[in-house]
Amino acid sequence: MTSDLRRQLILGAAKRCFARHGYNGTTTKSVAAAAAISEALLFKHFPSKAALYAEILSDECEADPELTELLEREPSTVALVELIRGMVRHFLEVADGPDQEEAQRLRLMATSHLDDGEFARLLYAKIETLIGALFVASLERAVAAGDARPCTGDPLNLFWFAHHSVVTAALTRLPAVPCLAYGKANELERQLCEFLLRGIGLNDAAIASHLGHNQVADAGRTAIAESA
Repeated sequence: MTSDLRRQLILGAAKRCFARHGYNGTTTKSVAAAAAISEALLFKHFPSKAALYAEILSDECEADPELTELLEREPSTVALVELIRGMVRHFLEVADGPDQEEAQRLRLMATSHLDDGEFARLLYAKIETLIGALFVASLERAVAAGDARPCTGDPLNLFWFAHHSVVTAALTRLPAVPCLAYGKANELERQLCEFLLRGIGLNDAAIASHLGHNQVADAGRTAIAESA
């Protein structure tokens, strides 16, 4: 059996184990038994349970048709806006949707930061490999088109700032009684998108053009009213 085939066999067994027992209830020993291999052979392909789980999540992301369509786009201001909007929607739906598995994954990501950080590091690396190039190239195109100001530091940091902001907002909504009342979900999505797009450097004209003129105009009126 080739190394790639063995790797896929292990991932298939791991998916079944995680689906049945969850992350905490699954062990590398049980995955090895499900794959009919030794635990030592499993470790030759995946050094830990966290590495296995991160690989599975990466495969699921790559199989997502909406993300696939986005990643096939030419880098542009539009692609940048859609990337941010998609990220916001994904994390807000984790809190509002019925899929408890997604909610558990978000909790696992959060607790990893308080533990050894292995799972978070692995997943961040896979997200960067998957999305980082499109984000950076699209930001560069937005700057060249006059839609965004030039970035003075590492442009990929802007992606992570946006990602962490959305994750934190989603975490406040995970408990049965939310930690923070953000208001209606559609309004939160709009505000988050505008906040993040401005934060990564897009100007108001570009946001109005690509995110939705009415949304930005309404936000401006609200801000004026609150200031008054």
